[in-house]
Amino acid sequence: MRWALVKVSLAVTAMVVVAFAVPLGLVIREMARDRAFSNAEREAAAVAPALSITTDRDQLERVVASAGSDAAMAVHIPAGDGSGALDIGERRAAAEDIAAVRKLGRASTSTVSGGSALLQPVALSTGKIAVVEVFVPESEVTNGVGTAWAVLAGVGVALILGSVAVADRLGVRMVRPAQRLVEGAHELGEGKLGARVPEEGPNELRLAAVAFNSMADQVVQLLANERELAADLSHRLRTPLTVLRLNAASLGDGPAAEQTRAAVEQLEREVDTIIRTARDAKPQTAAAGPGAGCDAAEVVRERMAFWSALAEDEGRKWRVAGADRPVRIPVARADLAAALDALLGNVFRHTAEGTAFAVDVHNGEDAVIVLVSDAGPGIPDPERAMARGRGSGSDGSTGLGLDIVRRLAESTGGDVRIGSSVLGGTEVRIWLQLDGRERAPRRRGHRGTVRRRRGPSRLTASFNRPRSLP
Repeated sequence: MRWALVKVSLAVTAMVVVAFAVPLGLVIREMARDRAFSNAEREAAAVAPALSITTDRDQLERVVASAGSDAAMAVHIPAGDGSGALDIGERRAAAEDIAAVRKLGRASTSTVSGGSALLQPVALSTGKIAVVEVFVPESEVTNGVGTAWAVLAGVGVALILGSVAVADRLGVRMVRPAQRLVEGAHELGEGKLGARVPEEGPNELRLAAVAFNSMADQVVQLLANERELAADLSHRLRTPLTVLRLNAASLGDGPAAEQTRAAVEQLEREVDTIIRTARDAKPQTAAAGPGAGCDAAEVVRERMAFWSALAEDEGRKWRVAGADRPVRIPVARADLAAALDALLGNVFRHTAEGTAFAVDVHNGEDAVIVLVSDAGPGIPDPERAMARGRGSGSDGSTGLGLDIVRRLAESTGGDVRIGSSVLGGTEVRIWLQLDGRERAPRRRGHRGTVRRRRGPSRLTASFNRPRSLP
């Protein structure tokens, strides 16, 4: 928009300057010519009184010398009364031109070498017509024209540059609010809910800024309402949880009773965490700082210890690999535990009893990969499974579990992929970036996997390395 305004202003101003400067330059040239010939006519008129009185050569030469330069003036007296023709001064005009002026009786100009000649007829006392010739050099005709044209050109260039500068300033005044509107939209899209746009500039852009700020306020209000709704819905779970806790307390002693009470307590903690998070949620706009995160290996061991009891009850073989040493990741402990519980819960929910499963942790220089695999029937449509809220279509499947895992991985710049495991069933690979670099953007409406920008690390050699179950 800015350059478009500059180009339009440049074109319009250039046309205006040409439309006025060219005719004005021609007028100046004509004025200089008229001035030169007017001076020549005055010089010729100064000789006319003397010619009307006498035709004596000596007297006429003195009159010519006093009237002007004798080199530029000549007097042509025709022959008569027994006297011959008399020419005083240098004749430049052709004889035919002089005869034509004498015959017509009016002044005329003739083109001669180096300029022009003004031929002025004068009546003598004898009734004859003498001709006064005044030479007008070309330099006198064009005197001052070049300077005037240079001044016109300078004024025209100054007008063009001034109009371009004014158009550029106007363009900046129009473009700057538009750029701020674009920056505000990008910031709002990145989750910076406090992004607002100054309501200034042209009226249309000011109205756009007002509409944008109103929309941002509505987005903030909608998110606040969603958080309150999530907190309220989570709060409703406390009543049945209280009943479960009381019933679990009456189970007595035993491993199963202890596990049930531990599960109820953990569920209560998770509900409390959801309520606090929903009410205190703030837009996440920066990566976790140094020292933030958790030990992935410790979380994996803890969650596998929890699920192992249920696995033994259902006769499932299970395996954990790579969790024998600390593995730091930039993810909160509760978030990783929720993601692992979602994946392991899917294994128990969607595979038959006795189906084996495994959890592998691969630690690399730039990423940590967590693999959850099973020996079940697999997932026929991974893209549908990754779509939030759609699930697999079976009872109890909401599609939110894999979406929790996906959002966890993408918060670090990683991703989630679903494939076939070495056990023969489903393999869910969670890629957690350690350097916080952004991954290639996924296409709109697609929640599947994305490709990494950089080449594969040394972890890729161990993605599908088969490991035997115990």
